[in-house]
Amino acid sequence: MSGESFNWHEFLGRWQEEWAPREDEDEDGGQTVVPLGRPGADEAAIAAAEERLGRRLPPSYREFLAVSDGWHVDETAGVYQLGGAADIDWFQDPFGMTPLYEESLGDNPREEDGLLAGMWQRALRLETDSDMSHALLDPGDSDQDGEWALYVYKGWSGELPDRYPSFRAYMEAMYRDFHSDRAERPDFVNATTRAQDAHVEEARLLALRGRYEEALPLLEEALAFGRPRSAVLLNQLRHLLAPRSSRDYGYLVADPRYLPEILPVEAMTPARGEWRLGGDDHWLGMMTARGAARKTAEAVLSTMRDGTHRYAPPGPWGRAVAEAWESARWGATDAAWRVLRDALPRWEAPGPWLIAPIGLLADPVLGPLITPERGREILATPRAGERGPAPDPVPDLDPPGLAWLTEPAANRGPRDGYRCVWVEGIDPARLPALIGEEGAELSAPANPRNAFWPAPRPHEREGVELWEDRAVVAVGRTAGAWAFAFDGGSRHLNKLFLSPAPAASSSGRAVVVWRDPRSSSSGDRPAAFHLSVAEGGEELYAFTVRGTEIQRSGAIPEALDPALLFRPEDTELDCERHVLEALHAELGLSLPRFSLTQGRLCTFTTRSWTRAPRAGEGFAYSYVSFGRHRP
Repeated sequence: MSGESFNWHEFLGRWQEEWAPREDEDEDGGQTVVPLGRPGADEAAIAAAEERLGRRLPPSYREFLAVSDGWHVDETAGVYQLGGAADIDWFQDPFGMTPLYEESLGDNPREEDGLLAGMWQRALRLETDSDMSHALLDPGDSDQDGEWALYVYKGWSGELPDRYPSFRAYMEAMYRDFHSDRAERPDFVNATTRAQDAHVEEARLLALRGRYEEALPLLEEALAFGRPRSAVLLNQLRHLLAPRSSRDYGYLVADPRYLPEILPVEAMTPARGEWRLGGDDHWLGMMTARGAARKTAEAVLSTMRDGTHRYAPPGPWGRAVAEAWESARWGATDAAWRVLRDALPRWEAPGPWLIAPIGLLADPVLGPLITPERGREILATPRAGERGPAPDPVPDLDPPGLAWLTEPAANRGPRDGYRCVWVEGIDPARLPALIGEEGAELSAPANPRNAFWPAPRPHEREGVELWEDRAVVAVGRTAGAWAFAFDGGSRHLNKLFLSPAPAASSSGRAVVVWRDPRSSSSGDRPAAFHLSVAEGGEELYAFTVRGTEIQRSGAIPEALDPALLFRPEDTELDCERHVLEALHAELGLSLPRFSLTQGRLCTFTTRSWTRAPRAGEGFAYSYVSFGRHRP
């Protein structure tokens, strides 16, 4: 606003001309004209006020008084009337706010907190009629143009005062609020409403052309004026910019054109357990009040909660979504995203008020793929028949190979264990038949991080022996056509370990890797690493490294020789990285980091990874785990 001239005559005249009562006001059918201002104060009156106050008034307030000596703000709950030059006076903190705010400053207060604490004693009070509220100009909070910040303190709210950088900024905000309070009146039509509605339509087209950054400020301004549909359009942009946030789409759920996209997105919050007030009934009541059928809302919430919801739009875009879903369900999330990205220009809006495929966000498999970066790529891609330049593609998210497993955040704790079975060249759906417990079936896609933890403990299941170690594993396919079953919450690799590699290898080569981290809670048990490779039901070679001890069998390829990979001079982490890199180079093994750490994968429960103790073998079982916490 520095150096900007502002026409108060035009601004206040437009406000007066557009004035209309709110819908809840009884003004004889809305015909009564309320004079909002008074004739401007002359220079002598303003100078007299300044002499009385001992300060020159800030520029925008001084210019305002010269045009209108006071104003009927008519804020719904707050300040109603601003006084003129003869009415204003110093506030002088009659309610003792200064010590309350000074007490909360602490040792290193922020500059804005210090200004607020001192504001009460030095502020100039402007209002003459209000709802326990005060409009306070603070000479101690000024800018390079000499403008004073204006604070509105609502004494009944218990909240911090609202701050505006100048009197002009405050009045412009109040003008927008005036419009917003009357936006629901069907007869509230004027040059401003028509201009803002034109901005909404312009923003809608800009967004479809991929020019969302230009659309954002237009919609934000239109929303401040309360214009219809501005919030719905703006929330779509904001939702894709922050895909894990929650957004409200109002009455769009009542329109059958939008319901398949909107209602599941609305159900994301209660499905995640984030809905508190009134629980499901409250949410369902909100949806039915907006026009959605209660049974439909209940069904959508149920599928969102159990992870069976599928985003299934029609047409070419829908076929691409189905193809991407099949890739993502097995962990190929980067490939899935490329399919979606290529198909985005063919997305068709079911109606004018949907400008992006936000239904993607609610799909339990595809939704996690939409990161903020990919959300921006969606918004920057022309779609629904509109044209424009395509954005640069965002980089893939999955690194090659297995070395990412050594990253501190790859598993839950800083160095939790993991174990995995790979089978070459088979459909991942066959894994339960090869290594699953009796009757094992793939679950609906689930959060792997949560799935690993409820792996059944022997003492918790009837018919399961105490020595058994069954795992809940996440299932997928690698880029090298290996099916995998991964457990990110593995237990101790003990002497009764029975590799599932031979059982898994009846139809192709199988590989088993198990990393058991060091445990100081179990007598400083050393870290262990196991590899076994089998084919045709027979183990080809294997090794287990515990600390400095190496056990080996079969003809181990030189590239996987544990004596070369686990060198005494290397750290435990370096050794693990060496062997994981070798497994990727020699066998082509990999795992999808994104799916295992942020995505959704099907799961099943395996057979035991340990065998029954033989005669003379001791076995001790403890179901207490130290140093690990459920999420």
